[in-house]
Amino acid sequence: MKKIEAIVRPNKVEDVKSALDKLGLPGLTVTEVRGHGRQKGHTATYRGKEYDVSLLPKTKIEVVVTDSAVDSTVEAIIAAARTGEIGDGRIFVSSVDVSYKIRTGEKDVL
Repeated sequence: MKKIEAIVRPNKVEDVKSALDKLGLPGLTVTEVRGHGRQKGHTATYRGKEYDVSLLPKTKIEVVVTDSAVDSTVEAIIAAARTGEIGDGRIFVSSVDVSYKIRTGEKDVL
């Protein structure tokens, strides 16, 4: 099993969620996060004063899939989240070794 973490623009979350629903994925986790990469933030004005906004709002979507579903899941996220501009986001794929069901305490060795 693999865990896919996608950091995307907040306005692209529904598009990504719809794309993942079409793949039939059973669940996902969505978290509001802040950060920057090459985009580096921007300068904003509030009450006549300029200030730097270095941490931009992003959304992290996490989903655990089978090894065979990784490529199709990543392709769906990219297709749904891409605008072609700096700041579109990043996808990370990592291994999942063990999972526990909290309700039953059942251990799944993946």
